[in-house]
Amino acid sequence: MDVSQKKSDEQAALWNGSAGQAWVEQQSTLDQMFKPFEDLLVEVAGSKPRAHVLDVGCGTGATTLALKKRLGAECQCTGVDISEPMLARARATAERDGIEVNFLRADAEFHAFERGSFDLIVSRFGVMFFQDSVRALANLRHAAQDGAELCLLVWRGPSENPFMTAAEQAAAAILPNIPARQPDVPGQFGFADSTRVSRFLEQSGWSDIDIRPLDVACTFPEKDMLGYATHLGPLSRILREVDDQTKRQVLAAVRTAFDPYVHGATVRFGAACWRINARA
Repeated sequence: MDVSQKKSDEQAALWNGSAGQAWVEQQSTLDQMFKPFEDLLVEVAGSKPRAHVLDVGCGTGATTLALKKRLGAECQCTGVDISEPMLARARATAERDGIEVNFLRADAEFHAFERGSFDLIVSRFGVMFFQDSVRALANLRHAAQDGAELCLLVWRGPSENPFMTAAEQAAAAILPNIPARQPDVPGQFGFADSTRVSRFLEQSGWSDIDIRPLDVACTFPEKDMLGYATHLGPLSRILREVDDQTKRQVLAAVRTAFDPYVHGATVRFGAACWRINARA
């Protein structure tokens, strides 16, 4: 087993455990928060007829289901993710709503996709976690028909996304063992360097590469803020190991740190992203 496969297995263990369960628990908040990105990908997909669409890192399935609703019966939509808890929620939602889609539990870096099986590949914040990005993007290129489109939405750097790091920064004085964010490693900000990402795409066989900044206003209910801030990301793992008094101190500090983003009953923040387009 090579290092990339071993690290991928570690990611799978994480997303099939506490991280995946946290995303399921926070699904409604996250779906509302990221609705503008879902809408953008649906708009891209609906710009021309599609037969087979792949949603990479589909999570609890909101984007995959929205794509299917937009594209209709003539298009087969597939969502792929490594997290069984998230896929279980996605399948349950699809069954409840009577939407026929395919949810595949697999690591898109290694999965043996049928060659040339998709005419559009999209992802809403699902491609930054690959251990070997060139290998993963090359595997997606293998899965794409000649001429197929790629549209990925990823985060720019943490300095441009202070909302995303506010909780851990507020808690750092109380919990000094919070791991520091490392640049250019798999994770939320793994695709922050657009020059590096462009090189990955070129090396993996994609053409007509276009990477441009995308700034989006996101909202969700204030009542959901502490749940979001303390159940996702590095802070969530540490909070499970501290005593109740320390936890109360952290929650108070985190709540104060989010004051600039709270407007009555609504949390508002700007999401600084890259929109990545390429062609097979």
